Order: sequence, then structure tokens, then C-alpha cells
Amino acid sequence: MTDQAGILEKGLLAALELAADTQWADLTLSEIAKAADLKLSDFHGVADKDALAAHADSYFDKAMSEEGISADDSPRERLFDVIMLRFEAMEEYRAGLVSLMKFRDRTPSLLLSLPIARKRSADWALVSAGLDNRSGAPAGLKSVAIGYVIEKAERAWRKETSADFARTMAALDKGLREAEERMERLQRFTGWGKTRQRQENTATEETKPEET
Repeated sequence: MTDQAGILEKGLLAALELAADTQWADLTLSEIAKAADLKLSDFHGVADKDALAAHADSYFDKAMSEEGISADDSPRERLFDVIMLRFEAMEEYRAGLVSLMKFRDRTPSLLLSLPIARKRSADWALVSAGLDNRSGAPAGLKSVAIGYVIEKAERAWRKETSADFARTMAALDKGLREAEERMERLQRFTGWGKTRQRQENTATEETKPEET
């Protein structure tokens, strides 16, 4: 018996395979179930086509944590590497994903849920890059910035014509550099980083044992 997560994953991948030749909007859940080697009843109360579409971001987000990161790389370099892993995983299902994305662009319920999906993607990118702490900027602010970068890079990926991801990498690199510059300006303007460092230094001093 396949659990709910397994049904979502198998259903999504089967649907993407089908969507390479048939528009996502024209697929039926019965066809997807058959292609996934599942019974239609397995999807009852678990997922319909929109739920499968909404699961795509979460599924490909997992690729960002499949490889380790180098502690010698800068935060921007680490984010670039982990986010590119996501796009590389997406490439195998390019035709189906582009079909899904076109359907999503015309479906209000999916568009309304997209900002939440982008935040989850950004949160996992930060986790995968070892940046899910308060260094540099508040976590929530970093998440918003990286979510926007992923959105812009994904739009470039949809138009990609090069086998070496030239368009995608250029958009991602530009987005990350601009986000880094905005964060640096924010730090200079607000003094957030310095204030945070002073607080940490004070806390460290207070916890040091007294010398006898």
C-alpha cells in the first residue's frame, strides 16, 4: 500500500511524463493513475490534478540538499550551487514542467498558492546552503529575497535553449548578486549586523567563567 507522500510523488512524476506529449489541462486523473501504476481510488482524499501540480515545487526542492556544500565558498556561491541542483533535477522533466507551469499561470488557485511555495523553496535553499540562521539579515527577509531570485531564475529556465544552462545560470547569478548588494545596503543603513554582533559578544562575555 502506497502512503500519501508516495502517491503524490508517483502521481506527479507520471503526470509530468504524460504532460510532455499532452497539455497538462487535458490530462485526466484516471490517465495519471494508470501511468503511475496506481488505482484511481488511491488518489481519493489524497490528491487531484491541482494538488499534484502544487506538489512540484516541493518535490524538486529536495534536490537542493542532495549534495554537500563547501565551507570555503561564500554564501552567494553556496546558494548558487544548491539552487542550480534544483534546476538540474527539473531538466529531466522539462517538457512536462513547462506544460504544468503554463497551466499554473492560468489557474488562479495555483497562482495564489505560489508565493507560499516560493517561500518554502527559499527556506530550503537557505537550509541546504547552511544559511538558515540570523547571520547577514533576519531569516524572514533572506527568505523573501531568495524566493524572488528563484522566481526570476525559473522564468529564465523556462526559456533555456542551451544545454549548459547558460541563461538560467546568468539569471541566477545576477539575482543573487543583486540580493547580496541589497542586504549589504540594508545592513549599512540599519546597522543590523553590527547590533547583532554586539549582542552576541555581550552574551559570550556574560557566560564566561570568572577568573579566580
